[in-house]
Amino acid sequence: MFNIYLTTLGCPKNQVDSERLKKGLLSEGFIFAESPEEADIFLVNTCGFIRDAKEESIDEILSQAKKKTELLSGSKDWGFKKLLVMGCLAKRYKDELLKEIPEIDALWGVGEDEQIIEYCKGLRNSSHFMENHKKNDTVPQSSAPSFAYLKIAEGCDKKCTFCVIPSIRGKFQSISSESILKEAEGFISQGVKELILVAQDITNYGKDLKRYNLVSLLNDITAIDGDFWVRLLYLYPTSISDELLESIAENEKICRYLDIPLQHSEDRILRLMGRRGTKKEYIKLLRNIRRRIPDIALRTTFITGFPSETEEEFRCMMDFIEEMRFDRLGVFKYSKEEGTPAEKIKGQIPEKTKNRRYHEIMKRQAAISLEKNEEMRCRRFRAKIDEFDGSVAIARLYCHAPEIDGVVIINDAGYCKESKIGICPGDFVDIEITGAYDYDLMGRIIHEDCGIQKNVRADI
Repeated sequence: MFNIYLTTLGCPKNQVDSERLKKGLLSEGFIFAESPEEADIFLVNTCGFIRDAKEESIDEILSQAKKKTELLSGSKDWGFKKLLVMGCLAKRYKDELLKEIPEIDALWGVGEDEQIIEYCKGLRNSSHFMENHKKNDTVPQSSAPSFAYLKIAEGCDKKCTFCVIPSIRGKFQSISSESILKEAEGFISQGVKELILVAQDITNYGKDLKRYNLVSLLNDITAIDGDFWVRLLYLYPTSISDELLESIAENEKICRYLDIPLQHSEDRILRLMGRRGTKKEYIKLLRNIRRRIPDIALRTTFITGFPSETEEEFRCMMDFIEEMRFDRLGVFKYSKEEGTPAEKIKGQIPEKTKNRRYHEIMKRQAAISLEKNEEMRCRRFRAKIDEFDGSVAIARLYCHAPEIDGVVIINDAGYCKESKIGICPGDFVDIEITGAYDYDLMGRIIHEDCGIQKNVRADI
């Protein structure tokens, strides 16, 4: 066998890219290892969005390079190890990476799956591998999670002055509905219980197709047989239509959860960012969403420390956050990226100021999140089990996106004496919220056969 250890960094779109490549490699007979020690190839899918992401990617490459060197030098049995790098960072800094980290054996940008697969096949067929490979026929395979990311478009046509994504991933292009639906049906048939639609801007889906848009796609996906959720990530604020809101309000399979990156609240900064919309329009939009879908969970992201951002503008953004009371909120400290228009804007903010503003926002949001979580005590919701170890279960509600939001912790979850029912990852259960923290919740399972009425939908 030929074993690959795959590490994925960055956003869910990168996760989709990794999963797609993984399928291609699996179809060619490759095996995925759970640790570097079991692998012949170390493959790192990098992120190059902002400085912190670049640093994380470089640290991971260096870590894998060190592991490669240790394994090669530690025993003659480990005579074959290759370090491969792919993704956004690799595309932006190919020459620099190859020069500074000579342990890298090969490198690719975004969307070069076929080249990677052919390279790996060539390695597998090499005489060096055949002579030096230590066989391992007992590599365990990871179990599939209960959710899956479904990328519905590539690239971006927006002109945000701080963003390098269009230069890395190219212009916006919708993925064909046939391809998306086939992938969705495959996930559902495998037992996946949550499909998460991602793209740089999913509201733009279908603009390059004939008479087919995001609502059309949602109608077709939710028509697939099965009990599953559909979650929407990354909606551009000025592109959210009443038609889309109506679809979310009426379709029980679509989570009442919207991730709408606003990036800022103040008009002058929004213009400098190249963002569409104004504070007044954002307030109107958010109020309209909550009016049409009263139980909606709203998530957003902001950037603080953007060039020339004044203390007054920062305080106004804090007031905006307080007024809008988002259910979920993330903050980025502005990262000066080479090749972007924002790099040349005068008035770059000192790191110390960025850090202070970042922590002030997160402290305020933590308090808002705790207040909202406290309001959920004693209420009943439908939840999906993500992890279960026999006594403690980790679950999520419709208002929790995986990997970025909080969870519900359920103790003594595995067995109900009266009903003799156990649970497994992927199961939908009805729970009552019993405790609240800043971001996570505590809950207990409501067993129908234990004399407690079961709610099919969230008590919202």
